[in-house]
Amino acid sequence: MAPPAHLAKRLAHIAACHSASLPGRRLKLWAGDEHIGYVLPELAGQLAALSRGVTLAQGHARMAPELLPELNALAGAAGMTPRGEDFDVRATVDGPVLGVLDRGALPSFGVIGVGVHLNGLVRRAGWHVWVAKRAANKKLDPGRLDNLVAGGVSAGFTPLATLLKEAQEEASLPASLASQARLVARFCYAMERPEGLRRDVVFAYDLELPESFIPTPADDEVECFTLMRLAEVLERLSSGDDFKFNVNLVLIDLCIRFGLLTGAHAAELRAALAKGWSETGA
Repeated sequence: MAPPAHLAKRLAHIAACHSASLPGRRLKLWAGDEHIGYVLPELAGQLAALSRGVTLAQGHARMAPELLPELNALAGAAGMTPRGEDFDVRATVDGPVLGVLDRGALPSFGVIGVGVHLNGLVRRAGWHVWVAKRAANKKLDPGRLDNLVAGGVSAGFTPLATLLKEAQEEASLPASLASQARLVARFCYAMERPEGLRRDVVFAYDLELPESFIPTPADDEVECFTLMRLAEVLERLSSGDDFKFNVNLVLIDLCIRFGLLTGAHAAELRAALAKGWSETGA
C-alpha cells in the first residue's frame, strides 16, 4: 500500500538528499592510503594528465600524499571556479585534516562538506520557528526558505565556531544567545546536484529565543525572516518544495522531536533520516 500523500512527500524530501549511488560512474579518489572522495572518470583523466602524482587504476584514482597541499592549484588547472573559501579535507568527518580544498571544487572531487543549521525556536502559544528566505542572488537555491542560520564549516573552524560566526553575520544573533544552542542531530547524505556530488554532513542545533529577539539580515545572503508556527512549517514541508533541500531534513527531524509527527510514520521518517552514505553493495 502506498504511504499517505503527506508522508510520501516527506519521505521524498529525504530520498532526494540520498540520490547519489556510490561509487556509480565515479572512481574512488585516494590520497595515499586515505579515501577522500569520488571523481568522474573524465576529471580523473584530466587530473592524471595535469600531474604525474595522480595515477589511475580500475575503479580508483590515487594521488600522492604530497599533492594534498596543491589541491586548489590542481582544481584551478582543471578549470574549476573558486569561491574563495577553503574547506578541510578529511577521510571521515571526525578524522584528521589532510589538506584544504576550495568550496567550489568540493562537488567535483566528492570531498566531504560539513555544514551547520540552527532551528531558532520561540515558545508562543505553541512552538514557532524563525524561517529565512534566501536572497535571490544566491548561487544555490535562490529564494528558497532556510533555517534561521545555516552555513558551511570553513577550514580551521569547528561546527560550533561556525554557528557563532554565521549567527552574527546572517541574523544579527549575538554570541551571548547563539552560544546557548544545543547540538541535536547530525545528518549525512550523498546527493547528485547540478554542481556535482554533495557528500555532506549537517550538524543541527536548537536554540530557544526570547520573543523580544527579532533577527535582522546582516549580510546579503538572506532577504528576510518570518516567524512561522511549527505546524505551518510541517504543512509546507508536506505539500511543497519551499525549503532548501537539506533544510527539509533538519525540519522533519525537529517536527518528530517536538511531537508533531508520531507513531509509525515518525518511525519510518526517523529511519530514513538515519541513512548515511554507503557504497552500493557495501
